[in-house]
Amino acid sequence: METAKWQELINVLGKISTAYDNAVSLGERKHKALVVIDMDGLSKILDEEQLLAGKIQKLERQRGEILKELAKSESSIQPNTKMEELFRLAPTRAIEERLNFLHKNLSKKLNQTIQLRDNNQILAQGALDAVHYHLNRIGGATVENSYGNKGGGVVTHKKNFEFKA
Repeated sequence: METAKWQELINVLGKISTAYDNAVSLGERKHKALVVIDMDGLSKILDEEQLLAGKIQKLERQRGEILKELAKSESSIQPNTKMEELFRLAPTRAIEERLNFLHKNLSKKLNQTIQLRDNNQILAQGALDAVHYHLNRIGGATVENSYGNKGGGVVTHKKNFEFKA
């Protein structure tokens, strides 16, 4: 098999790994921004996340194309071939070891990114709930003990014309 394609795969996996390093860093910054409710900082982070997501998608497409080209040159590579099995087909032991290292490292970073995302979703939902609570309190809204026809609570508002904010 062509060594150049294997080297391309190593390069793309390295770039994807770096991108996920950046995603972890952004996730940590986002966590801090959510904790202190820094809306300007959060807005910038969301813009950076969007750019990074586009970059990761592009790199993943490149990885897919390289894998397709490798599959054309090696008949034993099938769509359901596991990455570890694929790496054993590498032309040298050094390439196989490098690919295994990158794959394991990338899996770790992906799991870290998912955990940060889930934690940040919980923080964001908590912040939204707090905002709703305070807006309802200011507006004099109350939630009744019954549910509406769409499963949500029934909210009533009393008029606070004399309310001083």
